[in-house]
Amino acid sequence: MNNDLDPALDLAEQLHQLLRAEPAGISEFQLIQQLKARHCTHIPSLGLDDKLVLFRTHFLLFNALYRLRDHLWHSQVAHLDINPLCVRLQPWQPGCQGLAEHDPLRDYYLDLQQLRDTSADDVEKLLASFWTRMQGGDEKRAALELFELNDGQPLKLATIKQRYRQLVSQHHPDRGGSTSRLQSINLAMEILERYYG
Repeated sequence: MNNDLDPALDLAEQLHQLLRAEPAGISEFQLIQQLKARHCTHIPSLGLDDKLVLFRTHFLLFNALYRLRDHLWHSQVAHLDINPLCVRLQPWQPGCQGLAEHDPLRDYYLDLQQLRDTSADDVEKLLASFWTRMQGGDEKRAALELFELNDGQPLKLATIKQRYRQLVSQHHPDRGGSTSRLQSINLAMEILERYYG
């Protein structure tokens, strides 16, 4: 890579070195920690407890990862899987359509205006939206209401399964219940297993 053209490419080259040393892949957090240990000047050296610093660190890292992925692909060297839980180099394979398809995340992270325009308030909103989705939002609430369980108290999968068995027994068509109600109970159980399993 020609590091004279763009300072972000230096970060991409450092990432390439780290990824070559981790053939099984490495998490975003581990990459950040290793870059900080190398005293990398391309990412903030501040603690990640500040949400805006966390966002900027994440953005700069992913910007460099997408640049590296493009470079590796066009050089026919490798393919880079980018996921916060596991960033990993894969062998390059001709004919793979992975980069030919439109990737909105790539577009977002390669647009440095997104980094410049995102304020601390924007980061708060992004995090609130993320946690709402992670906590299941409407889907999870509806399943808990159907099971007549309260999300405000700590729930265990064993408690949910016990309630599921009670509802199946109560609403089974062989006992006078309806098939559609039983299907709703089964769907609710599938949803709750995703969040509590």
